[in-house]
Amino acid sequence: MCGILAVLGCADNSQAKRSRIIELSRRLRHRGPDWSGLHCHGDCYLAHQRLAIVDPASGDQPLYNEDKTVIVTVNGEIYNHKQLRETLKGHRFRTGSDCEVIAHLYEEHGEEFVDMLDGMFSFVLLDTRDSTFMAARDAIGITPLYMGWGLDGSIWFASEMKAISDDCERFISFPPGHLYSSKQGGLRRWYNPEWFLEKIPSSPYDPIVLCEAFEKAVLKRLMTDVPFGVLLSGGLDSSLVAAVACRYLAKSEAARQWGSQLHTFCVGLEGSPDLKAAREVADYLGTHHHEFHFTVQEGIDALEEVIYHIETYDVTTVRASTPMFLMSRKIKSLGVKMVLSGEGSDEIFGGYLYFHKAPNKEEFHQETCQKIKALHLYDCLRANKSTSAWGVEARVPFLDKEFIKTAMDIDPEWKMIRPDLGRIEKWVLRKAFDDDQKPYLPKHILYRQKEQFSDGVGYSWIDGLKYHANKQVTDSMLMNASFVYPENTPTTKEGYYYRTIFEKYFPKNAARSTVPGGPSVACSTAKAVEWDAEWSKNPDPSGRAALGIHAAAYEESKDVKTGSLVSDSPQKLVKGVAEKVAAVV
Repeated sequence: MCGILAVLGCADNSQAKRSRIIELSRRLRHRGPDWSGLHCHGDCYLAHQRLAIVDPASGDQPLYNEDKTVIVTVNGEIYNHKQLRETLKGHRFRTGSDCEVIAHLYEEHGEEFVDMLDGMFSFVLLDTRDSTFMAARDAIGITPLYMGWGLDGSIWFASEMKAISDDCERFISFPPGHLYSSKQGGLRRWYNPEWFLEKIPSSPYDPIVLCEAFEKAVLKRLMTDVPFGVLLSGGLDSSLVAAVACRYLAKSEAARQWGSQLHTFCVGLEGSPDLKAAREVADYLGTHHHEFHFTVQEGIDALEEVIYHIETYDVTTVRASTPMFLMSRKIKSLGVKMVLSGEGSDEIFGGYLYFHKAPNKEEFHQETCQKIKALHLYDCLRANKSTSAWGVEARVPFLDKEFIKTAMDIDPEWKMIRPDLGRIEKWVLRKAFDDDQKPYLPKHILYRQKEQFSDGVGYSWIDGLKYHANKQVTDSMLMNASFVYPENTPTTKEGYYYRTIFEKYFPKNAARSTVPGGPSVACSTAKAVEWDAEWSKNPDPSGRAALGIHAAAYEESKDVKTGSLVSDSPQKLVKGVAEKVAAVV
């Protein structure tokens, strides 16, 4: 990952303004600690903080066309850049950077080239020949991008809100799958898949096609010139990423530089479900496994820094970002700069436990579409900013454009959770990799029940957060929350506590409006809460709030000290998960 900042059409082009742009760009240096760049043309500035992953020696940014009339600052990776270079034979490339193709594609195709890019990206491009510019964000919003407006008529773009929040009167999260054109004067969608319209697909389920599509998605993300690894929680999604990477790593270009033994990383409280499961998967796959521990207090101590970096007060995101933030620091200390991660699978396949209550395939499919559309506000934001805080890049093969198309074309009847047919959540994905002849994973891992990351790192993590928030936020503070925070009013002490931290760093209305709200159970949308009347009584985003579904669901009684719902001991919970999985398999 890198950090980009662009200011276009500002009234002031003095040395003082240039110094201010440099100062603001430094706020993104955690994203790109390897080099800094700035290009100024008239009233336009393009700044860049580089994390060197591909071509570390010569790929510094901003990047240019041959005569430097087209300038581009990019955050991301273009996985098909070699194929695209083959179509640009008449162009001369200055670097080996995967992102340089953007300037030359623009020369050939104008603004309509964005859909040709296969990767994750946010970029701003300036054409000095006619003083126009464009900005674009990848299909799902894997990379972050914000857009703002200054009082002087300037337009700003940045990888993170902190770089523009002080100088812009208003700013928004740039919508995924869109581009902004100064020529046309507004935003337009460049990514228009059929699933976006939420029409019900009818293609039959083919496990071989699904398996091959995912293998291709993982393989293309092994494009790297730096040490890398896989974030391995021991759940289905991260385990499949690790299994596929292990199977094909030896034949990849990356293996020639960094060896054929995959490095895997896991974080959790002592004795957590994820640590045990990840260790078992790592032993099975033969990876070089790194296990990191943290305490509840260490997590609490990091909360302010975490919220500053992830730029949200969403409860689920804060809960899950904190362990990931701590783990990323450890990973970076080992010299690793890129990791593969398993985000996106639950949204595509309906893997969250509340999908058990989906009343029909139509609502099931519509919910998955809504979840994918919102990924840039939740899991993509978490995965990107938690790792980028320490100069680590996270790549997410489940959010590959072609894989999403393959998976979302499947008739959702196949994705429906049907215990009577032995189909648990994400059955279509599990079945696609259920190979008795050459197993990818042990059966009990392949069919392990869904654990949200913030739960899997240790059940006492969330309980500890609630207990801490309960000590910081009084009953009267929560009672008057609607007066203090009339927009997106927090409904729990935990939510109130995160909000106070967020407001300290980002006090503007525009900042708080970038964060979504509404009731949720086990990460559901507000609409899906209606699937079960009991859920409205327990609106907690933890997977354990899926009463009657999660093997370690909250009990109905509450702890007197914490005010949070009580769960059984970790040993009993793990046993319950194993028994339920065994019954299905």
